[in-house]
Amino acid sequence: MLDIAEELHRWAGQGRSFAVATVVAVGGSAPRQPGAALAVDSDGTAVGSVSGGCVEGAVYELCRQAIEDGTTVRERFGYSDDDAFAVGLTCGGVIDILVTPVRADDPARPVFAAAFAAAAEGRAAAVARVTEGPAELLGRPLLVHPDGAYAGGLGGPAELDRTAAAEARAMLDTGRTGELVIGAEGSRCGSPLTLLVESSVPPPRMIVFGAIDFAAALVRAGRFLGYRVTVCDARPVFATAARFPEADEIVVDWPHRYLAGTEVDARTVLCVLTHDPKFDVPLLELALRLPVAYVGAMGSRRTHLERDERLREAGVTDRQRAALHSPIGLDLGARTPEETALSIAAEIVADRRGGTGLPLTGAHTPIHHESGPALVPVA
Repeated sequence: MLDIAEELHRWAGQGRSFAVATVVAVGGSAPRQPGAALAVDSDGTAVGSVSGGCVEGAVYELCRQAIEDGTTVRERFGYSDDDAFAVGLTCGGVIDILVTPVRADDPARPVFAAAFAAAAEGRAAAVARVTEGPAELLGRPLLVHPDGAYAGGLGGPAELDRTAAAEARAMLDTGRTGELVIGAEGSRCGSPLTLLVESSVPPPRMIVFGAIDFAAALVRAGRFLGYRVTVCDARPVFATAARFPEADEIVVDWPHRYLAGTEVDARTVLCVLTHDPKFDVPLLELALRLPVAYVGAMGSRRTHLERDERLREAGVTDRQRAALHSPIGLDLGARTPEETALSIAAEIVADRRGGTGLPLTGAHTPIHHESGPALVPVA
């Protein structure tokens, strides 16, 4: 539900009653991932989507019913063999939906409102809710902050909230959304409860080194994929807002010096387009030792071999150098800056999602790759 937090924050501020249907689990070729949401207010206004159209009508009615009776329910929707136009996913997948009312008189409304506000304002936060367990616990929110502080509650013993908060904080640290299983009494034995943890984190960073024409196209691709994009170049004549109007930030500095002083994390992608040893080598020597998601460098195969040897001489290990995507991008036969940006963006997505980069036509691999286990047992 945090994917539509901006609109829900506005609704909460206006005092509206509404219900939120959230994807909590998927199987097969389901079109949306856990956390995707559809919300409906008491006037029938709807925002968001849980299936790309397959079951929206049925979920809409569940939301209307939840507003009326105040009951949280979990429903499963799957493919209908008898009638592809019946309530079901014509793509062949299965999705589980949790429908939660957020009425004006709901005691948990302030917790939901705080979660919507945090996500809408770009602050990191996670929300944990019981999705399988006793009916009286379903849907109650536990809001967890990056420092481990939490508000609200799941409706069970205090130990349950403490355990859930610790698990949610761990998922928030990596920006993950998904289900996990814990005991109904927290760390002690008890009947299992399934929780959905939704993480809302600031956009991941893409740092593009080298203010060249290919960089301008890559900035646009990065923004399209949801990255906060920085362009860095030591040459002030090239690193200008006029040349990169869509960049979130433009930095004039030596690339390795900027990278040493800026904040990166496990979701950051670094694209080295400088194509000049005096910039590339000191930058990559640092970049390949950082815990980032992706490091790619532009250049011909000959350039790559020469650069690899320089990095080896600089003390970069075989394992660290093997993590470098060079020449950068997938083999699309790209020629133009836009085509090259597409090949780089495609490689970043494939690396993040575990894709092969091969055509789907004639292949027998899954269309949607699992980004992690659907259920994470807690000892």
